[in-house]
Amino acid sequence: MGPSVNKNILVVEDNRAILDVITLILQSEAYQVTGLNKGADILQHINLHKPHLIILDIMLPDVDGRDLLTLIRSQDHTSKIPVLMISARYTVENIEHGSEKPDDFLAKPFDIDSLLDKIEAILDKDR
Repeated sequence: MGPSVNKNILVVEDNRAILDVITLILQSEAYQVTGLNKGADILQHINLHKPHLIILDIMLPDVDGRDLLTLIRSQDHTSKIPVLMISARYTVENIEHGSEKPDDFLAKPFDIDSLLDKIEAILDKDR
């Protein structure tokens, strides 16, 4: 049984093609994946699927991903879930929004190895 078995990842990404690719890649690595294409009801999905990691796009059609990060961090039962933020428009230098910071950041376009390396590093640190 590898390190990814039984690890649940929530991916919040509005671009369907990117969401599908991330989902397929993570599933091929034996992660359990839930995908959302907008930020509405994220807390409901977190409570239902209890992810070990959230991959969160900053630019969503209904809410700023940075506001979702603040919401996630403000809830006692979700505040410790690691968040990997992704964005095509923002950089690590300008994603800060308030006092909340993601556990890591990945700029689009990204390669698969970089995504998997960041996921593994976050999940290893969380053990």
